[in-house]
Amino acid sequence: MTRYEIRLSGSGGQGLIVAGIILAEAAGIYDGKFVCQTQSYGPEARGGASKSEVVISDEEIDYPKAVKPDLLLAMSQRSCDAFFFDLKPNGILIVDSTFVKQLPTNIAMGIPFTQLAREKLGKEMVANIIALGALATISGVVSLNSLEAAVLNRVPAGTEQLNKSALAQGIEAAKLVLQEKADRQSYENFIDQ
Repeated sequence: MTRYEIRLSGSGGQGLIVAGIILAEAAGIYDGKFVCQTQSYGPEARGGASKSEVVISDEEIDYPKAVKPDLLLAMSQRSCDAFFFDLKPNGILIVDSTFVKQLPTNIAMGIPFTQLAREKLGKEMVANIIALGALATISGVVSLNSLEAAVLNRVPAGTEQLNKSALAQGIEAAKLVLQEKADRQSYENFIDQ
């Protein structure tokens, strides 16, 4: 990997800044990569625009911002609409299908992070950790062991098991999406013959 750019985007209060910090720690501290993490948010405390960018590389990083992200995580329709066109050609688009209903491309991967957090774990606040598990599984940009270590290092005391469960939910959801995608590709290849 030379340089891999990730943009996590959504609304304030969805935990995307924390998710970016956790991802950066997983890559930098635990996987030993070079990493830069930046963040920005709108003036609103909750509900306004929020984004966190993480640049990961095997070499020193000369520019800390994601210019053409390799991966975009969109946790809201507004963020998907705003940032999709920055994505590299053949980049990975992962959306929270709880909130993102209009996809700009048919190659987007939708996982209902917030719905899973609510229904499986009883806490919407861990949707960001579910998303991180899915992102790492789909992209392979950080090891799952490193991500778990970074999550457990960063979350408040007493929430470790909840967050481990959230991470596991994201990993499982991503595996299902990847399997469906592989099955669909196999079917399309069969039809094309």
